[in-house]
Order: sequence, then structure tokens, then C-alpha cells
Amino acid sequence: MVERVGRIAEVRASAVADAAMVQSGLVAVREARAWLDAQHAGLVAQLQEVSSFPEAAIAEADRTSVGAASKVTERSETLSGTPKLAGALADGAVTAAHVDAVTRTSKRLDPGQRDELLERADQLVAVAAAGTVDEYRRRVELEAKRLQSGDGMDRLDRQRRATRLSTWVDPDGLWNLRGRFDPVTGVKLAARLDGAVESLFAERTPDTAPTDPIEKQHHLRALALAGLVEGAAGGGKPGRAEYVVVIDADADPARHGAGPVVEWPIPVEIPARLLAELAGDADIAAVVVRNGVVLHAPGEVDLGRTTRLANRAQRRALRGLYRSCAIPGCTVSYDRCNLHHVIWWRHGGRTDLDNLLPICTEHHGKIHHDDWTIELGPNRELTLRLPDGTIHTIGPPGRRRPAA
Repeated sequence: MVERVGRIAEVRASAVADAAMVQSGLVAVREARAWLDAQHAGLVAQLQEVSSFPEAAIAEADRTSVGAASKVTERSETLSGTPKLAGALADGAVTAAHVDAVTRTSKRLDPGQRDELLERADQLVAVAAAGTVDEYRRRVELEAKRLQSGDGMDRLDRQRRATRLSTWVDPDGLWNLRGRFDPVTGVKLAARLDGAVESLFAERTPDTAPTDPIEKQHHLRALALAGLVEGAAGGGKPGRAEYVVVIDADADPARHGAGPVVEWPIPVEIPARLLAELAGDADIAAVVVRNGVVLHAPGEVDLGRTTRLANRAQRRALRGLYRSCAIPGCTVSYDRCNLHHVIWWRHGGRTDLDNLLPICTEHHGKIHHDDWTIELGPNRELTLRLPDGTIHTIGPPGRRRPAA
């Protein structure tokens, strides 16, 4: 440590230090900081043995918050379970950020899996010493995924246990909310939120809404969430959760393997014993598609001129074809898109499935105000013509095809 401090002082005092010399000073700073972090964690471990509320004492000594002190105690606990990593930190071979990467990943695991991960992370000290924090973090996360391998229900159970919601007030005085939910709960929450947006803002847009289309959607969803909590959105559509099972009958053995592919809207396999649970508070519907054509979808999908707004059955059917905005290269998710009339409603267009296309808010504005024109072929081949004469084409949509 004395040698490192001396090296730092030498570089700082030099009037002719070159880049290599300054870099050696930075390395000395990193190694000195790592040694101090190791000693700090050791002192925290000692304090935990003699104090009933060590976080308060740490916060007072460090002149920080109790929350920040809690993170320090977690780092100390991780080091107690990874002696090789602790030694590397004291030697300056790794940094506290390497240790924190292990801590964050281990918190998502069961106690038994956590102990196994710590053991594996400790055996990867050479990886930590030779690589960046991000490289080591990715390797530790890979080990965690291997520990979590199991059937779909096991994964769903873990996701349910990992559900979290946190709130805080930021420096601007805004109340913030951040949550992580298992995918089954997420589908239900998304349905309620989408229903609230439609119920509250179908006929009007609040004066507070930003002009940027993406920020506007974020603003409306925030207001819709507040409306749900306050009960203001209670009179609208209930937003019943829906699970659309997409059966892609476009069998191309060269690319996809023989036979249809069944896709659930959540990233877990659905065991039979979970279907009864889902059926109790959600709608489960199957949509069959092939080569850009919807072969089967429940509900009425051709409404003619009886209504301008697309119904739930039409949104469900098109979900089977599109993951995102239909404009080539656009990655805005399907759930954030409007269903646009290819032949405009005011020009006599019908609210039929073959005249509807999912378009994000930004590109919807381009079509209506910037002279973009689109055409659909018999298998939903899309042709986009821009005002400068540029023409973009894309073949039939397919959930297994890459975006253009």
C-alpha cells in the first residue's frame, strides 16, 4: 500500500509524466482503492458481530445513508463466502464492482443456489482479474442461469418469488416507481393498463401530454396507472388478461423444422396444471397463421363500416402475424401500435382484417401528415412509398422471420 501511494505521489508531482506513467498512476489508484474496499468490508464484518444495528453505525462513519450502508454489508457477506475473491480484492487484482456483480446476481437465487453460485464465482477469480466488470458479470449470470435450469413451472415459480416493487423520490421531487413481475402477472397488468388508457383517453388527450409520440404514450400510461389506483378508470373496460396462443403453420423444414410451431405470449412453457389457473381469470385464444394469412381467429374480424375502431378480436388476430410495427425496420412492440386503416376510414375504408395494419404512433403520423403511402398485397406483402420517391417492400409477415 505504501508503494502504491508513493507511486501515485510520484506521478502527481512529475512535470514530464507521459501517458504510460499517468496510466501506471491510475492502476496504483485502482489497486489502493481495492485494498481499502477490502479493509472496509472486513471492518463491516467485525462490526456485524458486535452491533445489533451495524448499518446505522456504518452510515454514521461513512457519512452516508442506511440504504447505502446495507449495500456495504451485502458486499461484506459476499466476500465472506468467496475467500479467493476477497484475497484478490485485497491484492488489487479485482475491484469492489466485481464483488457487487456477484452480490446482485446471487440475490435472485434461492439460498441453496446462492451458496452454489458463490462457490462457482470464487473459482472464477482468474476471469475477474483478467476481464472487465461487465465480462465477469456476464459469466456469473451465465452460471446463475445454469443453476436455475429446470422446467417451465420451476422458472415461473422463481419469477414469482423475484417479483419486486420499489418507490423513491428523485432529486426533481418526482415520485418514481419501478417493478419486476413474473410474466403471467405481467400480462394481466398490461391488459388492465391498456384498458385504462383506452377508457380514459380514447376521446381526449390531456393538456399535459408531450408532443413527442413516444413520450406521449409513456405519459398516458402513467396517468392511466394513477387512474387505476384512484379508481378513475374503474368505469371503463375491465382489461381482462388475454393469452393468445399463436400457431404458425408455415412449415419450412429448411429454416424452422418440420411442422407447425406453437408460441405462447410468455417466456415459459405452460404445464397443464397451470392452464386451469389461467382460465379462471384470463381468456385463452388460439390464432392460426400461415404465410401472412390468418387462417383462424376467434371472434368477428370483419366489421365493415359499422365502426371505425378495431375490436379485440381483430387485435388478437393481427398479434398472430406481427411482433412489432409493420413499417420495415421499426421495432416498436405490437402492444404500443395503433391499428391503421390501409384505405383510410374517411376515404371509405372498411374496418376489416385485411384493411388493418399495426403502426406505431410515430409512423402513423407520417402516414397521415407526411404523405407516406402504404399498400398491402394478398399475403400482406407491404409496399411503402415515401414522398422522395423511395420505395420499400417487405414480404408476408411472419413471427419467425427477422425484421427487414
